[in-house]
Amino acid sequence: MARIQTPQRVRGTQDIFREDQRRHAHVLATFERVRALYCFERVDVPVFEATEVFARSIGETTDVVSKEMYTFPDRGGDSLTLRPEFTAGIARAYLTEGWQQYAPLKLTTSGPVFRYERPQKGRFRQFHQIDAEVIGAAEPAADVELLVMADQLLRELGIEGVTLQLNTLGDAETRDAWRAGLVAHFAAHRGDLSEESLVRLDKNPMRILDSKDPRDRPVADAAPDIDAYLTPEARAFFDAVTAGLDAAGVAWERNARLVRGLDYYRHTAFEFVTDRLGAQGTVLAGGRYDGLIGSLGGPETPGVGWAAGVERLAMLVAEPVAAAGYLAVIPDDADALQPATKLLSDLRRGGVTADMGFRGAPKRRIEVARKSGAVGVLFVRSPGASGADCNLRYFGTDEEGMYRLSDMVRSALGFEFLVRGMPA
Repeated sequence: MARIQTPQRVRGTQDIFREDQRRHAHVLATFERVRALYCFERVDVPVFEATEVFARSIGETTDVVSKEMYTFPDRGGDSLTLRPEFTAGIARAYLTEGWQQYAPLKLTTSGPVFRYERPQKGRFRQFHQIDAEVIGAAEPAADVELLVMADQLLRELGIEGVTLQLNTLGDAETRDAWRAGLVAHFAAHRGDLSEESLVRLDKNPMRILDSKDPRDRPVADAAPDIDAYLTPEARAFFDAVTAGLDAAGVAWERNARLVRGLDYYRHTAFEFVTDRLGAQGTVLAGGRYDGLIGSLGGPETPGVGWAAGVERLAMLVAEPVAAAGYLAVIPDDADALQPATKLLSDLRRGGVTADMGFRGAPKRRIEVARKSGAVGVLFVRSPGASGADCNLRYFGTDEEGMYRLSDMVRSALGFEFLVRGMPA
C-alpha cells in the first residue's frame, strides 16, 4: 500500500510555536496594554471585504492591488479579497455601520493580513499586524497622539535602535504643486529612469522618490523637496506636529524623501525604522489620509493611522520571561486518579495554576514536571491509604508538608499554603 503523502505548509505561511509564539503573544499583549493607556477602543473587522473596498482605497496602481491581493469570486459571483491591511476595512465600517456619530474615534485592531509577496526574512504571505487609527480629528494633536503611542509601544517592548523618520506631504494645494514639479523634473530625465518608474511617472510620480532601482536614484535624489511648495497652512500643521513630539520627548528625524503615493494622503507621513532587519527595516509606519473616506463615497473625513508587523516586532524583542511556574499534581497510583482529578479542578478554580500529566509512573512525572517549569509537586494518595491524603514538595527548597485532602478543598483559604510557595 502506497504511503499517503502529508500535506505541507503553504509557502509564505508559518506555524507559530513555543518561543516564537511567546514573542508573538508578548507583542500583542503589550499592544493591548498600551492602547488602553491611551484610551483607544478595540474593534474587529472582517477578514475579507468586497474587492472594491481595497481597490478604491489603496489604489488601482499600487503593487498591493495590482500584484499582491488574494482576490477570488465567491459562489454568488461577487469578487472578494482577503484583507491586505486594516485601514480600508475600518474606513468602510465607519461609513456603513454609522460610526460617524461617535467621531472622533480612536480605534485599534490586530490580526492576520494577506499579501502575495516573495517570502523572506520577516515577510510572509499571511502575516499579522497591529493597527491604530484616529478618524474624525483634523487637528495635528491626533497625529502626535498616535506617534507618541507608537513610541511608547516600542519602548515597552524593549526595542532599541529604532528611529522615527518624519515628513510632511502638505495639504491638497501643496501636493498638487509638488506633484507638478516632480512630473516636470522626471519628464526631463525620462531616458534615465527604469521601466517601472516610467509607468509611475504617468500614474504615481511620487513613488519614484523611494524607488530602490539604482538607475532611478540619481534622478530621484535631485528632485525638488516638498518644502519649496508648502503653503503657510501646511507648514504650520507640520510645525505643530513636531512641536508636540518635542513636548512629549519623542525623538524624530526629518526625511524629505518619505512619501505616500496616493492622492488622499495629506500632511504627516512617518516610519519607525531600524538597521537590525536588513532590507526590511521599517517596523511601524503610517500617515494622515484625509481623503480616504471620501474615496469610498462618504463625506470628506480626516483620518490618521499606523500599522506594524507583529512578526517584525517579535524578531526585535528579547525572549519573554517565562510564565510563572505551576504546581504538578501527581496521583500515586491508578486508584488515586479520580481524587487527583477532583483536586486539580479545585486548585484551578481557586486560582492556582496546576497541571497533571496524562501518563507515566510518579518518578517519571516528577522528571517531566521539573523540566517543564513546575515549582513543585503535590502527590495524591489513593483512598484508604494510611497517613495524609497529599504530600506537597517544592523544588529547590526543604519545604514539604502533609495535608488532608478534605481540608484543602473546603474553602479558598485552603489554598493559602499552595499560593505561598508559588512565584509572584
